[in-house]
Amino acid sequence: MENVLRFEHPEYLYGLLIIPLLILIYILIRVRQNRNFKRFADLSMRSYLMPMYSNGRRNFRFIVLLLLVASLILALANLQSGSKMEEVKREGIDLYLAVDVSNSMNAQDIVPSRLDRSKQAINRLIGDLKGDRIGVIVFADKAFVQLPITTDYPAARMFLSTVSTKSVASQGTAIGEAIRLAMKSFADNESSKAIVIISDGEDHDNESAVKAAEEAAKKGVRIYTIGMGLADGAPIPEFNAAGQQIGYRKDRQGNTIITRLDENMLKRIATAGNGLYVRASNSNVGLERIYADIDKLDKSEIETKAFTDYEDQFQWFVGVAIFFLLLEVFVSSGRKEWETRFNIFDRKQ
Repeated sequence: MENVLRFEHPEYLYGLLIIPLLILIYILIRVRQNRNFKRFADLSMRSYLMPMYSNGRRNFRFIVLLLLVASLILALANLQSGSKMEEVKREGIDLYLAVDVSNSMNAQDIVPSRLDRSKQAINRLIGDLKGDRIGVIVFADKAFVQLPITTDYPAARMFLSTVSTKSVASQGTAIGEAIRLAMKSFADNESSKAIVIISDGEDHDNESAVKAAEEAAKKGVRIYTIGMGLADGAPIPEFNAAGQQIGYRKDRQGNTIITRLDENMLKRIATAGNGLYVRASNSNVGLERIYADIDKLDKSEIETKAFTDYEDQFQWFVGVAIFFLLLEVFVSSGRKEWETRFNIFDRKQ
């Protein structure tokens, strides 16, 4: 049986995004240096006017730096290899979290925003799960399965981190479609099942959502709702391509659009689905309260095959990082010895 590889902390891999940023900064610095030198002399004269300058050595040291940074990031992510697979028996329920990703979820009456606060609450919930299977559905005008039902909690966290208002192209709040998609996506077993809708409730097809909740309740699936937003509402921020806020969304008359929580609709959905409704606040989203109620449902035994023994492999990346660090020290300390070789290379260019 082949080992299975995984990263214990995959979220650290986002640190690799610093590599292209460092490359861009380095290129800009080199361009600026060349431009400044041209004010005094032609570039072909650099090796004579600056005999200690070496393009080759600078590029080499920069590449070593990039490899050193990449190795440290990979070490922090901690690659692990699974070497022992066992049948693991758990008791739990099947739970789908349906997260509204319409633009109104960017409103900041719940700080830092309705969507970001929802993701924080879900992330904490995942840390408390001990056998329940969890899945994530995102919806706006359409609904999509972001993460199929699973007990792989690290994968759930990784998929959750990618959720944004850009996850669904067209806008809207199709709560009914999200409920029906969750119903289709549940595994065909006897486990207790529940769906938690996290939304500001601005659905233009209220009756469809209530009907979907009623249909789910008839099949024994409970529907819970969390209202994201405050009574006074808030404007919807607009962002440019760089992610910087440039203002607020306006209607055709130029008035700032205020998005408000539709609490009545979310209450109707929860009632139709034999569940609970909780309104979020800046101090508490309310997901813990809902999960406490879900946790009272009958739990069935879930038998899965899983790797139960993982070996850390981070030390290999630490070793590589140490190698590149020593190489950098060697190149710096042996500067005079290497200077001539690289300068010869520069003159040939």
